[in-house]
Amino acid sequence: MRILSLLRPDAFTLLLVGTVVLASLLPVTGAAVHWFTLLTNVAIGLLFFLHGAKLSREAVMEGLTHWRLHLTVLALTYVLFPVLGLAMNWSLGALVNPMLALGLLYLCLLPSTVQSSIAFTSIAGGNVAAAVCSASASNILGVFLTPLLVAMFMNLNGGVSWGAIVGIVCQILLPFVAGQLLRPWVGGFIARHRPLTLTVDRGSILMVVYLAFSEAVSHGLWSLLGPRDFIMLTVICCALLAVVLAFSIWLARWLGFSRADEIAIVFCGSKKTLASGLPMASVLFPAASVGIIVLPLMLFHQIQLMVCAVMARRYADSAPAETGDGAAGEGI
Repeated sequence: MRILSLLRPDAFTLLLVGTVVLASLLPVTGAAVHWFTLLTNVAIGLLFFLHGAKLSREAVMEGLTHWRLHLTVLALTYVLFPVLGLAMNWSLGALVNPMLALGLLYLCLLPSTVQSSIAFTSIAGGNVAAAVCSASASNILGVFLTPLLVAMFMNLNGGVSWGAIVGIVCQILLPFVAGQLLRPWVGGFIARHRPLTLTVDRGSILMVVYLAFSEAVSHGLWSLLGPRDFIMLTVICCALLAVVLAFSIWLARWLGFSRADEIAIVFCGSKKTLASGLPMASVLFPAASVGIIVLPLMLFHQIQLMVCAVMARRYADSAPAETGDGAAGEGI
């Protein structure tokens, strides 16, 4: 029963599904698209400002010294995942819709999550300080690495423009840095008003999803996909996560990391971010393609949360002495 409760979709996942349904039935159209896009961009900037303001500099400095762990996590995120993505793109082209195959490759080029990586590391009794540093570094580097990898491997017409990179920096990196700089003045307020920050966190993601799927539906998204596509996509996402989890556990043990470090490596190196992935996709890809390209990411996001929730509890239950305490975060 305990495992079944962990596997049950959470409220945010249900909201994501509801947003897709709403966009399918009542997509935003006409002049409203411009204003909704502007509002969405403001919400994204506010989201990453809050991320920067919430991140403890002390925890980051404590984790920065563990460079072997961070390199291992970055290798999983930006080497293993892209290799697997290219392999899938090459071998599964005839089995899935070409745009879904493109979405799977895009998924593999994204940074790790922040909140859920840290939360699951804490629950499992892992090295939380190192998880904070690794997950944060993955996201900051992803602002530059993901567009570069997309340009290298996804054969976009004209590649990734400087305008797209500037757009990502303005939407994600600059607000994050501003949050860090203003943390001494706003950090306390944000810590005391977690429901407000959680609303911004999830609300901005729902706005991106609604905008992306509205555009995709207007261009015939659901006429391009059938039940077989969703079944194949689910199987592929499950297999991808299983391979990465198994390899990350083996690699951490082969390199001689402690149990606490292994936990941080497994949870930081196996996940992909929805919070950064959706805004980047809206900048990197044509509006009509964003909805179908981010479908694999949305599905993988839910699968990784359910599987990692079970793994975190198993790690905690099997701890030889101490176990970490914590509660699952937003899972973005």
